[in-house]
Amino acid sequence: MNEVQPGNVADTAEKGRIRQDNEAIILPAAERVFARFGFRGATMQQIADAAALPKANLHYYFGNKQNLYLRVLENILDDWLSPLEGICAQADPKTAIAGYVRRKISFSFNRPAASKLFANEILQGAPVVHPLLKTDLRQLVAEKARILDGWIAQGQLRALDTTHFFFTVWSMTQTYADFDIQIAAVSGEDPASEAAQARATAHVLSSVWRMCGLE
Repeated sequence: MNEVQPGNVADTAEKGRIRQDNEAIILPAAERVFARFGFRGATMQQIADAAALPKANLHYYFGNKQNLYLRVLENILDDWLSPLEGICAQADPKTAIAGYVRRKISFSFNRPAASKLFANEILQGAPVVHPLLKTDLRQLVAEKARILDGWIAQGQLRALDTTHFFFTVWSMTQTYADFDIQIAAVSGEDPASEAAQARATAHVLSSVWRMCGLE
């Protein structure tokens, strides 16, 4: 049996740390570039320039543009779905739903490029993420819809279509990223300001409370 040498363990750990550090630089840069130029328009060189790293690093860690694009979309979907974790059967419905809406709004304001990139992928027919939508997303929404159905059965929420509840929340929250230019032009507010985010959050929460009978 071969013994693992301490030096080898240290070298492996160091390489893993370097990889994590570089991916933490590359992925946000790729997110911005893909959001601006789309998959076809973006180049690995543009992403490398945005990350201030050699293009060879991108190929070393991700292989090609397709793999990098998929990884970016997977990260966005993971971050997009993580706010649903607070919706659990034992939670207070109003507190859980408020937390979900606030995190969704925050994501739209803080990472508009991510939302725009994901929306563009969907508008193109979801050629890359469609398998994830039919599996991970469908399963998670079904799970959380059952929790809302339980709250309705207990009289804690007004009767509603719990699957379409999530579609409605997505449309209300993600619009602040996907259509930020339009919203800024009409409202006259800086779409990235704390005041704009607070106003949007208050409005969406008020709408959700009425929809759920939690006024």
